[in-house]
Amino acid sequence: MSKGPGLFSDIGKKAKDLLTKDYSSDQKFTISTYSDAGVALTSTAVRKGGLTSGDVAAQWKYRNTVIDVKVDTDNQISTTFTLTELLPSTKTIATLKLPDYNSGKLEVQYFHDHAAFSTAFALNKSPTVDLSATIGTSGFAFGVEAGYETKLGSFTKYNAGISVTKPESSATIILADKGDTLRASYIHHLDLLKRSAGVAEITRRFSTNENTFTVGGLYAVDPLTIVKARLNNHGKLGALLQHELKPKSVLTISGEFDTKALEKNPKFGLTLALKH
Repeated sequence: MSKGPGLFSDIGKKAKDLLTKDYSSDQKFTISTYSDAGVALTSTAVRKGGLTSGDVAAQWKYRNTVIDVKVDTDNQISTTFTLTELLPSTKTIATLKLPDYNSGKLEVQYFHDHAAFSTAFALNKSPTVDLSATIGTSGFAFGVEAGYETKLGSFTKYNAGISVTKPESSATIILADKGDTLRASYIHHLDLLKRSAGVAEITRRFSTNENTFTVGGLYAVDPLTIVKARLNNHGKLGALLQHELKPKSVLTISGEFDTKALEKNPKFGLTLALKH
């Protein structure tokens, strides 16, 4: 694939991941096995509140084709077919959930050195069509996206964003929620491997006249351990410890509490992902 500006969903993703990825208030256990034939089996159990759920997933890779199938405890079956380079510089993704036959979706992504496009539509009688386009380079990108409900004849979303990326930093501005939300973020990496970084994000919601300012950081304690933290102006403080027990097997412990309401019980999450 091209090393161009990437898809619209890539704009602001680095800052968002640092502030949100791997934070959890659930208990989750995952075990994965891989075979030489390109088949991966994954079993997941999640405890949220007093409820326990889980799923079993299988993935098969062959040349430019990836097939994912997942069955959960609600007897729902999710299937995803991904074809890379079916046409030059494209990726085609088809998804279907059973028994809901109206949940099917087809997406086609196209990548170029100076542009990227994505088209997705639901496979039902009144499909919703999502379109996105990004122009620029790997260092500068401007993108827009829109969703259109064909049955109602109205837009479900329209957003725009711009990003400037350097080897050690990235800055983005996104206008989202049909122009109601303005989000700006900046992330700066402190080492060449990008295992230590600082991030700041400010969000302005015009309809409620509300501002949210969040700062966070990532620090590599050693080659196998990282810690993350985040704090916003509403007093929500979160912290995370992630340790690689063995290659590709990771233990993550996270927590969050309200510094303005210390009488509330803090939230804690534990995730153990074993791969072999």
